[in-house]
Amino acid sequence: MKVEQIVEATLFASQTPLTADEVARADENLVAESVVEAIQVLRDVYEASERAFQIYQLGDGYQILTRPEYAPYLERFDSVPRAPHLSPAALETLAIIAYRNPIGRIEIEEVRGVSASSVLRTLLDWELVEVVGRGEGLGRPLLYGVTRMFLEHFGLKDLSDLPAPDELPVVLGELQQAMEAEVEEVEPEAEEDGATESAPREEAEGEGH
Repeated sequence: MKVEQIVEATLFASQTPLTADEVARADENLVAESVVEAIQVLRDVYEASERAFQIYQLGDGYQILTRPEYAPYLERFDSVPRAPHLSPAALETLAIIAYRNPIGRIEIEEVRGVSASSVLRTLLDWELVEVVGRGEGLGRPLLYGVTRMFLEHFGLKDLSDLPAPDELPVVLGELQQAMEAEVEEVEPEAEEDGATESAPREEAEGEGH
């Protein structure tokens, strides 16, 4: 059996990103270097054959995912897992944490000018941020940082892939427009079926000022 087939089968079966070392455990003759080479071969094959999926590097792992341009079609099916729709407040808070982590709640609120407690709870529930330590100030406040799930959600290898700070407003605007377009396609059908939004999303959009 070819290395590419073993690697493809392993990544296809996994619901989470796998590192090259983890994939190499599939066969005693595999090593991380050969896994990385096989992944590149598979990427080229998928690209040449115009497949609807590709192998993406997320953090230090790899995962087979549907290409982003097919998301509007998949949104129509309840059986397809959906990424959380992030409100503007959630996106702003995530951006602050990503660029300044570790950072405390008070500092986040100073930047945004509004309370961040509610949106932080939502981001913690979604595992996009996590507590990474405590500050040295009064009461030793909790410090927050982004998670591997954050990298996976936005398709980033690491935080160095983030846009430059001066490009951030444009990037956030594009993300928000894309999410609003997806919501407009999905929500009319959801209303007809009497469906309601999940509690985390309501909490993020209803954050107090």
